[in-house]
Amino acid sequence: MIDPRTSIISKRMKKVKRIVAVAGGKGGVGKSSVASMLSLALSKKGYRVGLFDLDFHGPSTHVILGAKKDMPVEDMGIIPPLVSGIKFMSITHYIGNNPSPIRGEDLTNSMIELLAITRWEDLDYLILDVPPGLGDTTLDIIRLLPKTKFLIVHNNSKLVTETVKKLVKMLKEHKVPIIGGIENMRVLREESCSDSKFLGSIRYDRSFEKALGCEEKLLRTYFFKDITNIIPKIEKRAKK
Repeated sequence: MIDPRTSIISKRMKKVKRIVAVAGGKGGVGKSSVASMLSLALSKKGYRVGLFDLDFHGPSTHVILGAKKDMPVEDMGIIPPLVSGIKFMSITHYIGNNPSPIRGEDLTNSMIELLAITRWEDLDYLILDVPPGLGDTTLDIIRLLPKTKFLIVHNNSKLVTETVKKLVKMLKEHKVPIIGGIENMRVLREESCSDSKFLGSIRYDRSFEKALGCEEKLLRTYFFKDITNIIPKIEKRAKK
């Protein structure tokens, strides 16, 4: 039986020009930080940007951006609140700081429901913060949002390298476009650990942790400067 909400999702995404899923083969590589700072940097360049935190088990973009208690507004669906100029959607709007022990079909159902009711309207970029690995959410994104392109976050750890290779292989098998890879928390040198196109590095920034939740401080970090320098490559490959 076809879920009627899938056709609604297509209508919701009609005015969204580009969808970029920020993914990683393993947790702890700074995927949510990249998704949040990429959204902030794109917004500062004048783009209309949305950020959807799909990491239901460990949402953290609201902490990074300093999202307050502003709730989505109900009006023929739900309209995400603006956070630092970004239309922001997260399961934390509904569960707060409580855990969300959902899995399998319930996880997929929750994602479909939020995609179906959220009104993004006109966006240049919708950034998705995707849970690490090759789980249900990644596969659901491929199925439900066919125009999505993936941005892979990694570091130079050998453990991360192996998981990234698996993620890239799966995306290619499903013929999903890959924008490229970003090395996060670079200490010594730029090094791509995947066979996706290498876009650049983000330096390890000791000041980033202290800047969390404060837009003014985030804009002064090396993290923001480095992700801003990578954006021209993302723009170019996202348009293809």
